[in-house]
Amino acid sequence: MKEIVLIDGCRTPFLKSGTDYMDLMSYQLGQYAIKGLLDKTGIDPSIVDRVIMGTVISNIKTSNVAREAATTAGVPHNVPCDTVAMACISANRAICNGIADIHAGQAEVIIAGGVDNTSDSPIGYSKKMRKKLFKAQKLKTTGDMLRFASTLRPTDFLPERPKVAEFSTDRVMGEDCDIMAARFKVSREEQDAFAARSHQLAHKAWEEGHLAKEVVPVVTAPHFKMVDRDNGVRGDTTPEKIAKLRPAFDRKFGTLTAANSSFLSDGAAACLLMSRSKAEELNLKPKAKIVDYTFTAQDIRDELLLGPTFATAKLLQRNNLTLKDLDVIEFHEAFAGQILANLNALASDDFAKKHLGLEEAVGEINRDKFNLWGGSLSLGHPFGATGARMLNTTANRLHFEKGKLGLLAACAAGAHGHAMLIEAI
Repeated sequence: MKEIVLIDGCRTPFLKSGTDYMDLMSYQLGQYAIKGLLDKTGIDPSIVDRVIMGTVISNIKTSNVAREAATTAGVPHNVPCDTVAMACISANRAICNGIADIHAGQAEVIIAGGVDNTSDSPIGYSKKMRKKLFKAQKLKTTGDMLRFASTLRPTDFLPERPKVAEFSTDRVMGEDCDIMAARFKVSREEQDAFAARSHQLAHKAWEEGHLAKEVVPVVTAPHFKMVDRDNGVRGDTTPEKIAKLRPAFDRKFGTLTAANSSFLSDGAAACLLMSRSKAEELNLKPKAKIVDYTFTAQDIRDELLLGPTFATAKLLQRNNLTLKDLDVIEFHEAFAGQILANLNALASDDFAKKHLGLEEAVGEINRDKFNLWGGSLSLGHPFGATGARMLNTTANRLHFEKGKLGLLAACAAGAHGHAMLIEAI
């Protein structure tokens, strides 16, 4: 097997939905990330064999957003580009598809990552109205037009509001997380404390210059404003401040609030992958080796957000490792309740025996190794881009903290999970 390495990665600033990226399309954010990666690594775009981007909120005008993002970033037109979707682990899937291509001898140099711009979400009409508009394509005469107009009602023009809900259960993810937090006995106080921790650590990482090294600035039209920092990080957040907020999903019994949940975000991220021999040929210094990865799927009704637990357990067992062998651990923070429920599940003998097929718990995660530069709760979570951000951050933390092994893991809609093991070079 070829040794696959991460050369480097970068991302745009992650912004709250409805702020400075309102006038941009997803492909433009992807363009900034890919162009930033090309500039940062100094590689000739003509040596890129494939560009793969993950996305969730697809714009019909750029359904293969990887193509438009890549070509406008300077990648030659003869480089194939494709877009993948796997909810919140879309970038993870894109990265692993690239790794598989290199292993299979189909490519040598891959750009992989993801992008989402929820500020540019397509908003449609009801099915009833769409059927009317579809049939209206065949209208020819003035009489046809008048008869069509007579069928329209004021309610037909009401747009369908976007809803981030699980298709098979029609529950929004926050509702599922409220149920899971109660199941794993995660209190509101614990969630607020973890959310505050995320914001404080992200603020510290920005102040110390760690995150600035990962971010490429974006100049937004039409006013040419320079955006060079995430705008969701609140360094002055405390558990006491956010304890005043009301539950956001289950208004009566819930413990999830706007402050201890990740917010709708816009942004893009990209990574450069290749074989180690190719890196040596190009005189590029890799940051990390991809040791192994896995994807899992769980029960949609009861295990929607437990992907990090299932994927971590599977990956560690396959590589004969324990949590204590890891120097850096990064989990995607969809909700504070989701993170804490997963930590409790990993530390539970009962859960390990009943659900993971293990004789004892996977173990307790050392918080001194965990998400030390903030996470999705504070930095933001553009659905298709987070996995690429996490891979780059894990590698960068390994170098800064002089560690050897790093693990990144995430949950995703559809009750999927992902985990990846990397080794610092």
